[in-house]
Amino acid sequence: MKIIDIHSKITTDDLFILLQQKLNQQFQQQRKINLSFNIEHRRSYIEINQPNLYEGFLFRIEVSDTKLFITRAADYIDDVNALTIESVLNGLFEELAGDRGMNLVLEG
Repeated sequence: MKIIDIHSKITTDDLFILLQQKLNQQFQQQRKINLSFNIEHRRSYIEINQPNLYEGFLFRIEVSDTKLFITRAADYIDDVNALTIESVLNGLFEELAGDRGMNLVLEG
C-alpha cells in the first residue's frame, strides 16, 4: 500500500470525476495504444480495472480527508500497463496537490 498526502481535502467523488476525465486519455497518450480502463466508484473507494486483460483490480484508491490510500494488485506489479497507470496517477495526484505539494507518507 502507498499513502500519499496531497495537503488538500478531497472526496472520493472529486477523485472519481478527475480520473474519469483524464486517466484513460493520458494513459493512451503515454502508451500510444488504444486501451481503456474501467474506473469504478464503489462505496468508499475507487477501483481501476480492465477485465478483458486482468483478473480483479489493478488499483484501489481510498480517500480519507487529505490522504490517498493506494493499493496496487500484487500480481501485476511489473506489468507495463500497470506501471503506466501508476505514472499517470502520480501526475494527477500532483495536479490535485497543486502548489501545496504532496508527500509520500508510506510505501510498502
